[in-house]
Amino acid sequence: EKGYILNYKFVEDGPQGSIKVALKYDPQTKANAIKCLKRVSTPGLRKYTGYKEMPRVINGLGIAILSTSKGVMTNKEAADLKIGGEVLCYVY
Repeated sequence: EKGYILNYKFVEDGPQGSIKVALKYDPQTKANAIKCLKRVSTPGLRKYTGYKEMPRVINGLGIAILSTSKGVMTNKEAADLKIGGEVLCYVY
């Protein structure tokens, strides 16, 4: 939805399977769409946020991915629904 992924497919290899992701690149300059992917929450230290203290990534140009009670969504979608959750990563 946000324009960072070109294509994806589910691969059935074993009992659990996996997901193959193709990232989007600029056709002329061959620059990738994702400049940085920063993990925020770790198993040892979880980071939670409320909808009033929602993180802004690069002054609103990037997105933060949250795990909420309504599912995985971006910081803008969670702020519109007025729900908080665990901050998984920043993408820009």
